[in-house]
Amino acid sequence: MTFCLTTTIVKPENDILIKNVVILLHGYGGDGKDISMLTLNWKRFLPNTIFLCPNGHEKCTINPTGYQWFDLTRDDPEYILEQSKKAEILLKQFIEEIKNEYGLKNSQICLSGFSQGCMMSINLGLTSSDNYNCIIGFSGKVINSEDLIKRKTSSTKMLLIHGDKDTIVSPTFLLEAKDFLIRNEVEVETKMIQNCEHHIPIEASSAALNYIKNNFKI
Repeated sequence: MTFCLTTTIVKPENDILIKNVVILLHGYGGDGKDISMLTLNWKRFLPNTIFLCPNGHEKCTINPTGYQWFDLTRDDPEYILEQSKKAEILLKQFIEEIKNEYGLKNSQICLSGFSQGCMMSINLGLTSSDNYNCIIGFSGKVINSEDLIKRKTSSTKMLLIHGDKDTIVSPTFLLEAKDFLIRNEVEVETKMIQNCEHHIPIEASSAALNYIKNNFKI
């Protein structure tokens, strides 16, 4: 199967039956191989799970060796929203391809992402026809709350994790996202990691793994 996005795929051992999918979306300037490193810690605890880590559909404007979900060279909220919606369309196509390939439903899919990937995961999880199993977002935010509330059609539960020393995406965005989600009746858990900058430390990875295990009922 060839997906619409170039994808790093980490399969379960011994070709056992796939019951669940974790989709990992990289951050600005990253790629699927980069974020697939999370699976080194996760895969042995998540049997019957395949990990799919797509590259963004565009080369990153400031780092041409990496990819982006939307351009950040213009500090224009309307432009950023417009570009993120283009990525959303492609990611929804990608997810449908996954569901068809492995015979799965939204309830068997966990969406996860770092920074831009987290932002895209939140949008995908709240604009789908059915809830996904869960979302785990690292160091992200709600791209545009006014737009999202108009388009919201689902309420996928989520865990949002952020570093308190993040200077790239301010940790205040974690509190704003939590407030937005609670007001819109979305089940949300949050975790602020102490003395953590813009990356995914072991503490965040472990918390995410436990959340996935609980929601996949493993």
